[in-house]
Amino acid sequence: MPRTRVLIVDDSVVIRRLLSDVLAGDPALEVAGVAANGRIALAKLTQVNPDVVVLDVEMPEMNGLELLAALRRDHPRLPVIMFSTLTERGAVHTLEALSLGASDYVTKPSGAGGLTAATAQVRAELIPRIKALRRPALSPPAPGVAAPTPFRSRPDSRESGVDVVVIGVSTGGPNALAAVLPNLPPDFPAPVLVVQHMPALFTRFLAERLDRLCPLTVREGISGTRVEGGTIWIAPGDWHMTVERAGTSVVLRTSQGPVENSCRPAVDVLFRSVASVYRPRVLALVLTGMGQDGLRGVQAIRECGGQVLAQDEATSVVWGMPGFVAQAGLADRVLPLDQIGPEIVRRTTRRRVLGAAP
Repeated sequence: MPRTRVLIVDDSVVIRRLLSDVLAGDPALEVAGVAANGRIALAKLTQVNPDVVVLDVEMPEMNGLELLAALRRDHPRLPVIMFSTLTERGAVHTLEALSLGASDYVTKPSGAGGLTAATAQVRAELIPRIKALRRPALSPPAPGVAAPTPFRSRPDSRESGVDVVVIGVSTGGPNALAAVLPNLPPDFPAPVLVVQHMPALFTRFLAERLDRLCPLTVREGISGTRVEGGTIWIAPGDWHMTVERAGTSVVLRTSQGPVENSCRPAVDVLFRSVASVYRPRVLALVLTGMGQDGLRGVQAIRECGGQVLAQDEATSVVWGMPGFVAQAGLADRVLPLDQIGPEIVRRTTRRRVLGAAP
């Protein structure tokens, strides 16, 4: 396979050098060029013909958001990864960039730990995303997970209703959630719990953005909150989110337990807890994202008799998380993004009181 060509756009000489050195150390990648602002990047684009662009936000002359808008007009399928600061301003700009069509994002090193720590962070977080966006192939399933089988839709014949909807999503998730969740009506009867792989701070702004778009209330998860219909809860960045029974009610819990699948929050953690509390009355969705987080949790939900939907490959930014679920034969249906919202509403009809659920 030819090496993946990357264009680095950042006004910091230090960052350009750091990224260049890290990417040059991977034999599958090639630094196609560097640019100090968006205007220079546009001029270089046709010369260097990159496969992926790594893009800063705040730059002189033409900033990252302006460049992104131009790229999406003329190069709509070119993958763009935002390289953002872990600040409130950086989080807001990153979510705006994702809404404009950025493919993914990585947060810049904080500087703590020096060059060695910064290099390790960039290598661990940026390189896998570049490779996933360029060649979104499925790797072998994790040990203990069912071997892949050809996908077949399962008959829609379950008598049990749905008392909770859970969603796991990663790369491409903010836009996928913005496409799915506004389809849920104001009287939607089931609570919705979401794990989106994002750092702390970013998830608060994601919840606020989705709250403006959705008929339902969208909030970050707060430990001890009663889980009821009419609300969508987003797992807070760097915290696992679970549910537990408290008498006849169910409440949220957040914790900073060990990372799973290199993630916190992790989809598997939420899905396992939901399966143990709600048993067959769970509807789980696995949307676009790299990696396998959610696969074991889906197995737990299936073993309890719950229902599972997965996003299809054509509409996923990266068909990793939903692809593993589909290939393992664990999905009831694999659907394009625009059909998932209506399908959630259709399946969440015959609810019964949670206390009566087995």
